[in-house]
Amino acid sequence: MTDLVSVINPDPRPVVIQRDERRIRLGDLGIARENLRHGEPPDDDIPNLAATLRAAGQLQRLTVRPGRGKKEEPWMALDGRRRRLALGLLLEAGEIDDDYPVEVYVETDPARQAAAVLLTNTAVPVHVADVIAAIGRMLKSKLTVGVIATALGYAEIEIKRLAALAGLPSAALVALKSGRMTLKQARLLARLPDKAEQEAMAEAAMDGHGFQDWRIIEKLDDSRVTIRDRRCALVDPRTYGAAGGRTEADLFGELAPVLLDPDILTDLWLARARGIAAVFEAEGIAVHVTAGPEPDLPEDLEALGYVYGGSLPAEEMCRYRAQREVYNDRAEAVRLALETADTPDVADLAIVDMIHARIAADQTGCGGRVVTTMVLWPASGTGVDVRCYTPEEPEPEFEPDADETDAPRNSAPPVYVAPTVEAADPDTDGVNHALHGVRTDVATRGLIRALADDPGAALTALIARLFTVLVLRTQIGRSDSAVAIQATGFNPAGARVIESLDGDVRQRLDDRRAAFEASGETIIAWVHGLPHGEKMGLLAELTAISLDVREERTSLIRRSARSEATELAALCGADITLHWTPDAPFLQPHSKGLLLDMLEAMGAGDERATSLKKTELVDWVAEQAASRTWAPASLSFAFSPEDEEIVATDGSEEPDGLGEADDRLEDDGIGAFAVTPAGEAALEPHAA
Repeated sequence: MTDLVSVINPDPRPVVIQRDERRIRLGDLGIARENLRHGEPPDDDIPNLAATLRAAGQLQRLTVRPGRGKKEEPWMALDGRRRRLALGLLLEAGEIDDDYPVEVYVETDPARQAAAVLLTNTAVPVHVADVIAAIGRMLKSKLTVGVIATALGYAEIEIKRLAALAGLPSAALVALKSGRMTLKQARLLARLPDKAEQEAMAEAAMDGHGFQDWRIIEKLDDSRVTIRDRRCALVDPRTYGAAGGRTEADLFGELAPVLLDPDILTDLWLARARGIAAVFEAEGIAVHVTAGPEPDLPEDLEALGYVYGGSLPAEEMCRYRAQREVYNDRAEAVRLALETADTPDVADLAIVDMIHARIAADQTGCGGRVVTTMVLWPASGTGVDVRCYTPEEPEPEFEPDADETDAPRNSAPPVYVAPTVEAADPDTDGVNHALHGVRTDVATRGLIRALADDPGAALTALIARLFTVLVLRTQIGRSDSAVAIQATGFNPAGARVIESLDGDVRQRLDDRRAAFEASGETIIAWVHGLPHGEKMGLLAELTAISLDVREERTSLIRRSARSEATELAALCGADITLHWTPDAPFLQPHSKGLLLDMLEAMGAGDERATSLKKTELVDWVAEQAASRTWAPASLSFAFSPEDEEIVATDGSEEPDGLGEADDRLEDDGIGAFAVTPAGEAALEPHAA
């Protein structure tokens, strides 16, 4: 922590102040309400302190202030509560009377009175909750934040933060002191504007029901727009401020600044996005610009998106992939341009180029159909997200003659029919069904033995069968193939292909399909003619694309499949981060708590992350994961001895509101106040 003492008082020489030393009557001495532990019962060591005072007398002076009004004694102890209680025990025992002389320092300056309250050395440690309560009492005693800050030698912002916590319900401070609420949770609670809701959550924590921090975070998310909003990619803070937009910094310095005028932010984003859209409207494309939900579009429009291998003829697929690369390059150029707020025109031109590349790619992917409609949304990286639409093609009512019309521009690639080797017809003259079954049964068993004795031929047969089933998707029935091996490619409904992972494997298989079709050979002949290395590579790709370790429900764990996957991962040294790190589509289904856990796991934990809205947090986690080449351990099937130890020793679950959430909200102090693990608060000595 920065030494604020040196900032306030750069002269290292001690400041000598003449103090007002007096001797007052015990009967005229009370305990000031701003004392850190005012109202607390005597601790167990008070009798020992009383015995010490009886035997050795008073060794240290108390610090007092003059009493205020008729409800206070003439002198009120700011520092020395325990000694006053010990003297009270001696008074009750009759060993001293009200005229017993007490040595004191009298402080009349408000700043020095505040310092006397907090900067003391006592036998009982001071909890941070006591510090907060004392600050609250000082404020009620008409001491200003400036006076208190000057007295303690710290910046006013530190005292303002404690003053905000002093406004919490008493139950919250009790929960904080008892360990049922962390200091960070108290700061989170202070952000709630509803005092009744503060009281209810504090009492729930006191009753042992935990602190439901997620409720506050969700409520804040619903009511705030921060500088991490996706609209801010096109609207920089200077433009927002110049338009009259107000920004509020978080008092505790933990959350992202809040934009108090989201309507201004939306208007600025829409204005800039519409300027970009005007370029395409001039080209005849209908553009819908929205910063909210998707607009209502005509029902006869078809959304365009990523095109997977095998959906287009090989030549068109190559053109489509080239256009996608152009789009990705231009998107990266937009990200770089948006980092410089001084050149918005350059960034807008880059965005226009990016959208043109997206249109070209989507039109290539749909067989040349024209994009007639676009929708633009805010995006954190590129300023705008684009979705292209084209009119749906009506189903033809009749089959036109080949010479009356040209082939449709978006026709699917023709089905390739592979050649076959001529085989002799079986001799069935005079053979009934039973006999034919016996003959073919024996013939099959003979071929089984022959193939088992020839690993090379067996490898060819296996690869050819897998290639036919998984890539060509033809002749998969038992009656159409000598090899009855069945296989299914991994392609769950509703899931997406990840280009750098299984998408790369699918691309390789698409290329091999094209090579096979160009060869003009039978599948067996083509596979057998491959070099051994190529043959083994193809086998690896086919085997890989058939892997399926997906689990639809947490109650349906496929333990045998997981066991096999663990062995395979060890054999091939699997590391998903070599090719991919978590992206927004993967992160979006995760809760905010799980996203925060990911940041902690990758060493990017930041208190400000708790203040982000869900979409902002998703973008932030994706960015941090990419910069650290990190992926969650749950995406790896690797097994370590630590995993077994965790499973064996930790099978319990934390109650609601505790556990992981509390771990994320742990804090060791605030500002200038250092908090020990036990919750004790300590102030560094100041120069005054």
